[in-house]
Amino acid sequence: MEEEAALTEQETAVYDRQIRVWGVQAQRRLSKSRVLVAGLTGVTAEACKNLVLAGIGSLVVLDDRPAVFDPCSSTFLVCHDHNASTDENKSVAEVCAAALRDFNPMVDVTMFLFSLVGTSVMDVDNYDVVILNRAAIKDKRRINELCRRSAHKVSFYTVDCIGSRGEIFVDLQTHTYTSKAAADAAESCELTKKFPSFEDVSSVPWNCLPKRISKLFFAMRVLEEFVQATGRQAGPENLPELLALRTQMCSKQGVADSLIPESLLAGLAGADGTEFPPVSAILGGILGQASRSSSLPLVKALSGKGDPLRSFFYFDTDDGKGIIEEIIS
Repeated sequence: MEEEAALTEQETAVYDRQIRVWGVQAQRRLSKSRVLVAGLTGVTAEACKNLVLAGIGSLVVLDDRPAVFDPCSSTFLVCHDHNASTDENKSVAEVCAAALRDFNPMVDVTMFLFSLVGTSVMDVDNYDVVILNRAAIKDKRRINELCRRSAHKVSFYTVDCIGSRGEIFVDLQTHTYTSKAAADAAESCELTKKFPSFEDVSSVPWNCLPKRISKLFFAMRVLEEFVQATGRQAGPENLPELLALRTQMCSKQGVADSLIPESLLAGLAGADGTEFPPVSAILGGILGQASRSSSLPLVKALSGKGDPLRSFFYFDTDDGKGIIEEIIS
């Protein structure tokens, strides 16, 4: 693996505690990482905060929506007195970028005033990681493919938090990492894991998937199809349309409608496109947290320390569990 530049004295002092956890080499990799986050809500704001505190090299945020405080769905980076400030005409990206710079001035945080929706070109070659939040299925497929075509490896993540439920998808292409067991041994060894693309996993026939797979996987695919067909998020009034779409998709896939409970679709539609703040905090913390013991976070993938998750992670407050679903095409 290519040798990373040495840490500065300031970086060594500021990141001393986490260097003790995952080592100098991992911190060097983090300090060179370039991350793009498209779409800022509570879940990605939490992830961005954790990445900035961990000491990544640079972060670019995209979101052209007006920055309006909403305690039920807003990112916590837009403060409660924002509407009364002189910044009320700024975008979510502008306000969040300014707040993130305050968390760690050593990280280069910039923003752009556009979204990925409708754009035909995306230069992913400038980044090591691309994260899409609440993106349409066509954008997930398109940007994931661009990441895979890049001259260098660009890791791809999507995250969707709807009400009290959420989904994270991970594609690290071909990822080399040091196993935890090997890291504790006298001699370390590197392992390699191959990841399927979003197109690959979403194209697997439903009747070929394990019977015990999370029902959220199927429900999220129904929501994606609804958004693609209508151009809007599903609300409570759209439940009959979602149920009809469920029947259509299940029939096409050769599975029973009961695979996707009506109560699950009703709960997702009832969220009306908003995030339940405690759940967005959990998902954002999982996506970007810096825990060596977790197999989930971006920090683990960026640092090359430990075995990161492959394919999907689901969280549902109905059972309070986080589930990893490895779907291999």
